[in-house]
Amino acid sequence: MVKRSRSRRTAEGAFGLLLLGKVLLLSALVLLILTAGVWTSWKTAQHVMLTKGREQGTMTVSACGETTCTGPFLPKDGQGTVRGKVTIDKSVTHRTGEQIPVAVEPGTSTVVRTGLAGVLHAWIPLGGALVLAALVLAGGLRLRRTAWGAGLAGGGLLVAAFLAL
Repeated sequence: MVKRSRSRRTAEGAFGLLLLGKVLLLSALVLLILTAGVWTSWKTAQHVMLTKGREQGTMTVSACGETTCTGPFLPKDGQGTVRGKVTIDKSVTHRTGEQIPVAVEPGTSTVVRTGLAGVLHAWIPLGGALVLAALVLAGGLRLRRTAWGAGLAGGGLLVAAFLAL
């Protein structure tokens, strides 16, 4: 057995602590990125996915600005109130005159798209977070297989949302 000096053993121990610190820091960064993606997605997804008890109906797009579109809201099956003007994010519409299935966010005149397209659109921030986390997983943590899985899942979600809308 080779005898090592006390200073060498201390340096090796310090290097091990640095590696452990790097792994913990980057793991916390991945967790933060994914938490932010879920948190941001859930703000919209809760209105799209948990529609029981919410006003549902169709919106006819009548005018679009830079970021939002407006139009009248007609409730589904007469459950709710007819609204002359509600707003929706422009990224879920294609053209004026289009009728979109929507749900009203409680206490506002803002609506969100329902159905598969609405669900996929609501989870776009999580898809982006998965792609970003994949870069940290591969580059910083050297977890290449996990990174490929996260990146493909995020990219698949983004492509599916693009195709659905």
